[in-house]
Amino acid sequence: MSGLFQVPWSDYRPDLVDALWRTVSYTVVSFVGAVLLGLAVALLRLSRAWPARAVAAVYTEVFKNVPLLAIIFLTYFGLASVGIRLDVFTAGCLSLVVFYAAYLSEIFRSAISGVHAGQTEAGEALGLGRAGIFGHIVLPQAVRQALPGTNTMLVDLLKSTSLLVTVSAAELMSEGRLITSATFRALEVYLVISAIYFALCYPLSQLLLLLERKVRAGIPLSPWRRRRLKAARVLLASAVEADMKAGAV
Repeated sequence: MSGLFQVPWSDYRPDLVDALWRTVSYTVVSFVGAVLLGLAVALLRLSRAWPARAVAAVYTEVFKNVPLLAIIFLTYFGLASVGIRLDVFTAGCLSLVVFYAAYLSEIFRSAISGVHAGQTEAGEALGLGRAGIFGHIVLPQAVRQALPGTNTMLVDLLKSTSLLVTVSAAELMSEGRLITSATFRALEVYLVISAIYFALCYPLSQLLLLLERKVRAGIPLSPWRRRRLKAARVLLASAVEADMKAGAV
């Protein structure tokens, strides 16, 4: 083992930090795009218009059954062969977005469908429009149900950025390949790269698990909802105190 760690890591620290930043950038941009596209596809799957449902179903089935690596090659090399040239970052993010949006759309569709129809009827009885019902009644409940699967997809997407090494995306795995080429210490280099991925994914998964537990416990996450809850508690306490005084009199 004494001869294992011989790579001058201090020489490669700036490159590794830059690669780490690129990995996080790919993850954040791709996840936001996948969530937005996945929600749009899920709403199309739930649409009353059958052409919209058919298009969304075809999209979902195609990208769920094509390997991510093939999508990366099609996006970066395939589009370039027909004159559509994308830079590495755009091609990488686009590949991850269209792939993970297919899975997230199924998670969102299931979560939205899981909200009881009586909730929608109650919103209609209150005079809310379709947008109001979805934004204030359906979506908050669907988020709670979709959170576990969405969290899993986020961690999986982070790990899948390593596949962008095939297009030299300058993320962690690409940097590991460059260091290996320069030092010929493949075992040591990829052990360190794997440790970095673990240091990213494990805390993230634990934070997401904590978030999921808080949401299930009904703890409001936004400051706006926390203020509303605090105001409601103060109002309730005042009402109870007023009733007690009235009863004493």
